[in-house]
Amino acid sequence: MVLNDVCKIVGDQLNKKPENLSAQTSFKEDLNVDSLDVVEIVMALEEFFDVEIDDEEVLKFNTIGDVVKYIESLK
Repeated sequence: MVLNDVCKIVGDQLNKKPENLSAQTSFKEDLNVDSLDVVEIVMALEEFFDVEIDDEEVLKFNTIGDVVKYIESLK
């Protein structure tokens, strides 16, 4: 399932437990990600899912659910 994979990748990048993350988890409010975190997360997602994520789209990602919807739309 894409959500579980995204939670694991985000958790790995931010040293958070994937089981504590959900589709509603906010990158800014809940995880306090900075621009470097975003770059690392996007690179990990692109590698894992073998996709290319447009920089414009990355700016629209507010929650883990936003990332999941985007990746599912590419498949």
